[in-house]
Amino acid sequence: MVDVGTGAAEKTFCRKLSPSMVAFGIFLFFGATMAALAGTTLIWRGTILDGVWKLNTTGYKQLTALGRSVGILFFLLSGSLAVAGTGWFRRRHWGWSLAVAIIATQILGDLVNFFRGDFIRGGIGTAIGGTVLLYLFSENVKTTFASNPALDG
Repeated sequence: MVDVGTGAAEKTFCRKLSPSMVAFGIFLFFGATMAALAGTTLIWRGTILDGVWKLNTTGYKQLTALGRSVGILFFLLSGSLAVAGTGWFRRRHWGWSLAVAIIATQILGDLVNFFRGDFIRGGIGTAIGGTVLLYLFSENVKTTFASNPALDG
């Protein structure tokens, strides 16, 4: 519960996170961790951490072909996800907006993959991302993160 002074009158705002919203916030931090791990393994190759790429050898080959600097992009993604997760758990409108932008960017990437011929991964990724985006725009979620300048500061 947060008390926000409005001059003569006091208004109390209670914006609790539902279990699904808590799960999504955890998902943002999990994504930040995985992006940091990917960035680490792409910049510093040959470590014991490289074993995680056995789950996606094709992705590893494609990313390593782009050079070590692609790891920096994963660190930027990691930071963005961590910031979005922080804003999410603090129930800030900017946290919700950043989460929407990240998911929308992921959907765009999946659509590009789909139209480049990777129909299964691109299609499944677009469907999952679209479902998540619909969830983020649901009335319950939007109401929880309604912009309030006194709280978003």
